Amino acid sequence: MKQSLQSPAMTRSKVLSVMELRKVYGDTVAVDGISFDVGSNEIVGLLGPNGAGKTTTINMILGVLAPTSGTIHIEDVNIATDRCRALERTNFAAVYAPLPGNLSVYQNLRIFGLLYGVKGLSERIEVLLKHFDLATFRDVKCGVLSSGEQTRVGLTKALLNDPRLLLLDEPTASLDPATARDVRTKIRRFAAQGAGGVLWTSHNMYEVQEVCDRVLFLSHGKILLEGDPKTLPREHGKETLEELFITVAREPLALELG
Repeated sequence: MKQSLQSPAMTRSKVLSVMELRKVYGDTVAVDGISFDVGSNEIVGLLGPNGAGKTTTINMILGVLAPTSGTIHIEDVNIATDRCRALERTNFAAVYAPLPGNLSVYQNLRIFGLLYGVKGLSERIEVLLKHFDLATFRDVKCGVLSSGEQTRVGLTKALLNDPRLLLLDEPTASLDPATARDVRTKIRRFAAQGAGGVLWTSHNMYEVQEVCDRVLFLSHGKILLEGDPKTLPREHGKETLEELFITVAREPLALELG
């Protein structure tokens, strides 16, 4: 854990609290009674192979899917009973959710800023365009941008309302190494300096180990492992986080028995 940047986890206020969350489709259990939290100034990695339940979990936190059972609180707001107020404190970016391609970068940011009720919106947009090196693209339609440029616009949108909870699903997947490193630095700074926390999914274990304070490994809809990404592999007899990830994907029962 990056002690120089963040206070101990036990003293953090919670920006996200998930309790006994469950999602069932017919006979298929996608998410099976998971509980976890994200503290302010904390970056938590939500890891696992495809089909483990990560995207379903994120969609429930975003209010896109209704849980079969369980509760989700954004800070002190129950998303089931006050969805609008909870989502005012949340934002999201993913490579599979690009912004409308027929609108310019500025138009997209202005529309989303108005939806979020961002105060001083024009100034906020200009600050973030510079922050993500997008000022020269402000009047370019998003649909003609490269995948990496679209990713940076999505991250800009995700920070517009200075969210308490920032959900990032594979946020650097389409970026070149130098840009990805810069984005990781910016997200760490966001988590360290404000009151927000980050839930981060990625298949890049190097990135996870560099960025995350804590990781949760999902397998078949359950949290199988949790801990510090730098020490967790050794606790389970693995040399690297990638080796541990592969074991979770291929032999989760061996870890449960261990």
